[in-house]
Amino acid sequence: MKNDVEFVTAFSECRLKAIDHEEHVRLAWIILQRTPLLEAIHWLVDGFSKFAKAKGKPEVYHETITWAFTILINKCLERFGRDTDQEQFAFESPDLFRGQMLLDDLYQACALKSSLARRTFVFPDRCR
Repeated sequence: MKNDVEFVTAFSECRLKAIDHEEHVRLAWIILQRTPLLEAIHWLVDGFSKFAKAKGKPEVYHETITWAFTILINKCLERFGRDTDQEQFAFESPDLFRGQMLLDDLYQACALKSSLARRTFVFPDRCR
């Protein structure tokens, strides 16, 4: 696995073949370690959108999912400390690695599948 700087650079330059959910979480964790939440959201929105377009699949980018996971990852960093290493962060935050199942706890399927949620952040519509 690449170190953090190599990983972020490879992502930014769209040199990664693909990026799975764990890598999405890792990337957001790295960016949030160094950047305030709103700047991190902006960076990740731009990055994931650009990455999807570069891979010829702009339709896979989802604004609500990007915002939701970034906010949830930030919440965990605030709770456990920004100096938490990746292993400890993953141990302390297992829900973040549930991917779609976590989103299903927060959103009704119709809300998350909507074109509105793909292009702009939509607040969760389920109580957790």
